[in-house]
Amino acid sequence: MKTSDADILIIPGWSGSGPDHWQSRWETRLTTARRVEQEDWYKPSRPVWAERIVQAVRASTRPVVLVAHSAGVSAVAHAAEQLKPGEVAGAFLVAPASERAKGAIPGMAQDFIPHRREILPFRSVLIASTDDPYCTPEEARELAQAWGAEFVDAGESGHINSESGHGPWPDGLLRFGGFLRSLTAVPQKPIQG
Repeated sequence: MKTSDADILIIPGWSGSGPDHWQSRWETRLTTARRVEQEDWYKPSRPVWAERIVQAVRASTRPVVLVAHSAGVSAVAHAAEQLKPGEVAGAFLVAPASERAKGAIPGMAQDFIPHRREILPFRSVLIASTDDPYCTPEEARELAQAWGAEFVDAGESGHINSESGHGPWPDGLLRFGGFLRSLTAVPQKPIQG
């Protein structure tokens, strides 16, 4: 699958991924990418964020690939319980927010924790760093296993955001391209009736 074959839904976490964040850069660079907007980027709400993802998936006309970061990863996991098999071709999950990390993402504990820990109904890859202040490497591996996601160790990369030096994140874009190519056997998105 090429980027032009998919509707790429960008799902930021808390604060909405500013203009220097790799998600914002990808959104402007990839012609079929669009951001799933949330009502309030500073007050994560599991039912609202998950429903917005479900609505964006169902409004898509091509196979859907989700690109989530931080609290957006949790939102994808919670939205998955409302999605039918075949509605999403794959999910590229980066730097999940944690239940047990040293740092705390505002609003996460109240509404997104505990994480949903069931196999996702679509192919996924989870990329995590060994020194992320918001997620331990052990928990990231546990989440990948629970979700049936391929796990990728990003080494010492912080929270894989602009603050950790991952503004453009060319390595991530290359990995995303490889992930898209692995989705070639995914059937076309079913027409909603």
